[in-house]
Amino acid sequence: MNPPLLLRDVEVNGAAVHVRLRHGVVAAIGPGLRPSPTDTVIQGGGGALLPGLHDHHLHLLATAAAAESVAAGPPEVEDRPGLARVLRDADGRLAPGAWLRAVGYHETVAGDLDRHALDALTPLRAVRVQHRSGARWTLNSAALTRLGLAEHPHPGIERDPAGVPTGRLHRADELLAELIEATGPDLAPLGARLATYGVIGVTDATPYRNAPELAALGEAVHTGALPQRVTVTGGIDLLGVDLPKGLGRGPVKVIVDDGAYPALLTLAADIALAHAAGRPVAIHCVSRTAAVLALAAWDQAGSHRGDRMEHGSVLAPEQVTHLARRGITVVTQPGFIAERGDDYQREVDADDQDHLYRCASLLTAGVAVGGSTDAPYTHADPWRAMRAAVDRRTRRGVTLGPAERISPRLALGLFLGQADHPGGAERAVAVGQPADLCLLRVPLATALDQLTAENVAATVCAGRVVYAAP
Repeated sequence: MNPPLLLRDVEVNGAAVHVRLRHGVVAAIGPGLRPSPTDTVIQGGGGALLPGLHDHHLHLLATAAAAESVAAGPPEVEDRPGLARVLRDADGRLAPGAWLRAVGYHETVAGDLDRHALDALTPLRAVRVQHRSGARWTLNSAALTRLGLAEHPHPGIERDPAGVPTGRLHRADELLAELIEATGPDLAPLGARLATYGVIGVTDATPYRNAPELAALGEAVHTGALPQRVTVTGGIDLLGVDLPKGLGRGPVKVIVDDGAYPALLTLAADIALAHAAGRPVAIHCVSRTAAVLALAAWDQAGSHRGDRMEHGSVLAPEQVTHLARRGITVVTQPGFIAERGDDYQREVDADDQDHLYRCASLLTAGVAVGGSTDAPYTHADPWRAMRAAVDRRTRRGVTLGPAERISPRLALGLFLGQADHPGGAERAVAVGQPADLCLLRVPLATALDQLTAENVAATVCAGRVVYAAP
């Protein structure tokens, strides 16, 4: 049982008050609360006390694994000599027989990698390099041989005209996990890092296919390695499957893959199947075409409370109207503008650049919008995503889609929605509400001017302090 906490001299809704937490909920709020003998007292110093942040779309295991991997793309690696250097250095540090895992690769570094390009850089050690989209791995010849993929029937194994694997594997994470049989990443450092950002809850948007894949998450929540509340999506195969204790059940994840679009009837049938089980869907859409297909499927199957479009990376004006009419939430990642906006200027049609990762126009149209980082594909710090939603500046300082900028208060609100209703009514610091809180060093007005995780003084999950700034 967590001891009672008394947060003294904190700002709640603009007022200076004290807040008592007991049994995992907010027990009392007022200016005259006095410490009891059993209270643990935290001095707030006038800082704002907020509901803790909820990241509505990230990938926990992938983010933890990325922290243990080699960065192989921008901004850390910008060219082929840089890629060769980081792979060579990692090769020299690893024990014999260990895998070399690299992440974040992009074609601007050294073109479209295949097994031969990796062989030229690291020929002897088994190497796998993940594209920054997360959808593709490239393996060198040593890795392909070690896994016996020459004859494997998995449809994601790309082959040349002679039937020989090119080294590129598409949407094959589960195959690699099965064959490599590596110990899963340690989730405790990630849980601790998220706590420094004021994050008290996350929705893992990975399309898990079976309950055993979720065992590591369940264990991390059970042991406290992940102090956050964890909601999981899971694919259509997880309908009706019991989840490990401690995990919340989110929407059914459905992917509209730009590499292989599903048939409209198939997509509509999956939506209808989820709805028949009482579950909303979260449809992954990262192109205008994917959004068209998803909306057409929703028109056939109907929408359900809690249905979401994940990313909505490119949305034409008529699609914004369509989303509003259907009552579909968009969970967006403005951090991509900050981290990849310069690439988008080169790679995305000029007519679509103002339609990337919309915020303002969606909100104006009445579309509920939830905020997320999509870590590890952007930085896991939600405050960075908030700043990107406000200024929409790229690394080079270009403002991309200026009409989509929103106020700092709206940007903060993207991360204050309920886990099952991103973009809906914000959670509140109120008596009887869960004691999932973020205490800042400064008043809210100052925090909104700065939008930085450096202002997080303490994070409380279920009444327990899981982070306290030095």
